[in-house]
Amino acid sequence: MSEPRVVFAHGKESGPSGSKIQHLAGVAESLGFAVESLDYSDLMDPTARVDRLIAHAPLGAPLVLVGSSMGGYVSAMACGALKPDALLLLAPALYLDGYPGEPQGCPADSMVVHGWGDDIVPLDSSLRFARERRAALHVLDDGHRLADSIELIGALFSRQLKRALDHARPGP
Repeated sequence: MSEPRVVFAHGKESGPSGSKIQHLAGVAESLGFAVESLDYSDLMDPTARVDRLIAHAPLGAPLVLVGSSMGGYVSAMACGALKPDALLLLAPALYLDGYPGEPQGCPADSMVVHGWGDDIVPLDSSLRFARERRAALHVLDDGHRLADSIELIGALFSRQLKRALDHARPGP
C-alpha cells in the first residue's frame, strides 16, 4: 500500500491554505495521510481547474478528494479519472450555470456537507448529488462557508478517513 493521501480543492474566492483546509489537513495528518492542496487561484474556469487536478494525478492509496464550493465541483468531476477511495464535498457548486457536466465515477464513500443558510450554492444541488448516488448528506445550521461547523465537519471527515484506511488494508 502506498502512502494514503488527501488532496484538497479550494473554492473560487479562497486559497489553498484557507481555514477549512487547514483544519481538515490537521485531521488527515493525525491519521497518517499526506496532504496536498493545489493552488487554483489563477484559474477562474471550473473545467480548467478540473484539468489541473487530473494532470496533477495524485498518487496514494487510499486517495481521498475534498472540495469546497467550486472545489467541490472540481473534486467531483475529477473522480472518473482519479478513482478516489472517498470524496468529501462541502457546499459543492454542482449543476449550476457555468459548471457543466455530471460527475462520474464518484466513490461509494461520498459525503456532502451543506448549510441550510447557504446563499451562494443552492441546497438542491447537494440534494440532487446525494440522492442520485445514495451519498451521505449532512445539512447543517450554517452558511456557505460552513465556518460555524468546522469541528463537526472534522469529526465526520475523521470517520471517513478511518473507513478509507480500513478498506485499503489487505484482509487476513
